[in-house]
Amino acid sequence: MCGKQDILDKDLYEYALTARALENSMQENLLNTWYPKAFDYDSGGYFSNFDYQFNLKEGPHNKFIVTQSRHLWSNSVAMMLYPEIEQYSIGAKLGFDFIKNKMWDSTHGGFYQMVSRSGEPLLDKEKMKTAYGNSFAIYALATYFDASRDSAALKLAVKAFQWLDDNSYDPKYGGYFQHLDQDGVPLERAVDTPSTSDLGYKDQNSSIHLLEAFTALYQVWKDPLLEKRLEEMLLLVRDKITNPKGYLNLFFEADWTPVSFQDKDEETILQQRQLDHVSFGHDVETGFLLIEAAHVLGSGDDENTFKQAKKLIDHGLKFGWDEERGGFYDEGYYFGEDQKPRIIKDSKNWWAQAEGMNALLLMAIHYPDDQMDYFGKFQKQWEYIQEYLIDHVHGDWYPGGLDKQPQMSTADKGHIWKGNYHQLRSFKHSIEMLRIFAE
Repeated sequence: MCGKQDILDKDLYEYALTARALENSMQENLLNTWYPKAFDYDSGGYFSNFDYQFNLKEGPHNKFIVTQSRHLWSNSVAMMLYPEIEQYSIGAKLGFDFIKNKMWDSTHGGFYQMVSRSGEPLLDKEKMKTAYGNSFAIYALATYFDASRDSAALKLAVKAFQWLDDNSYDPKYGGYFQHLDQDGVPLERAVDTPSTSDLGYKDQNSSIHLLEAFTALYQVWKDPLLEKRLEEMLLLVRDKITNPKGYLNLFFEADWTPVSFQDKDEETILQQRQLDHVSFGHDVETGFLLIEAAHVLGSGDDENTFKQAKKLIDHGLKFGWDEERGGFYDEGYYFGEDQKPRIIKDSKNWWAQAEGMNALLLMAIHYPDDQMDYFGKFQKQWEYIQEYLIDHVHGDWYPGGLDKQPQMSTADKGHIWKGNYHQLRSFKHSIEMLRIFAE
């Protein structure tokens, strides 16, 4: 007959075993697949485009600020996790030099959205600068400084924050404008802008990643204005962008009025779905980002922040979670007077599943006896990822879960919107939390 201590010891062993399995997958399947293969030793920065077998694809290999920044972040994190492995510091320096020397606009400030492989701005392809792109550059530069202590990285991160605040910040309504011209002037939404376009709107996605970037920068640069902006973004995301039902509105007018088509017919709603739907992946991701920001600001276990983060994650579990297999669906929508959202896209993209694993374990740490059974769902999510997302033959993750999209087994593993940032962040935090459990 097992006693209480036997059960406890079994649980501790299970936590340690799961942490070891996650770390092995992070090292062997993720990091070793991407690096050094993604290093562009000739031109600097990183290659983005890989086929399903993780062969480098032919093509011009243009470089996107978001992807380049995410790879810099990943190598910087790997530097701190595995300081004995020299390739990560080499790779991080490669990315930093490229972003600093090729992607920063030395004339007008801010980071170019897209450059050629060698670093020539491609203004014909990407005419705008964005708060989103600059947020990831700040995030990566702050993390690289934390890993390397290279003062040039912190200097550039601060310079980028100041440029963004001078140009993108809205002193009237708060938050940041997403779309800017090359001089840094926010772009207004013209009358003839197509209704399906997000041009000129503020949005949740750039806002949550500005929150993430400011959180990282504040950890290494305790500036009063940055602290103020971080607090503002925390409250904005928590109290204004989050819908009372427990999900994030996606796009907004300048005064933060949500862009909504709920009073339209179903056909119109679905035509406008990219501007107005429930994105379960962003909801669970934001739950984590809110708690992380509050912690860095010194708020500790801030009740309001935890309550809202839990509400976002619980909404995702109640309405966007696959009870049979695990995994979060991509999109839902509240039609008419419906009390719950209908699933309008039941695929399960890779990044949302990574974010879900991280968020579920975070909730399990803080709410171990909650009826939502966060730890049980974390275990189910990890099982789902292993069965339907991880490519155990060629490495990395499929773009979408094979239970819903079996064709993803031969889809490209890498492109400008798919790297390894979401998975690595989830692995890193999940391993740390499991080891807290095991103590």
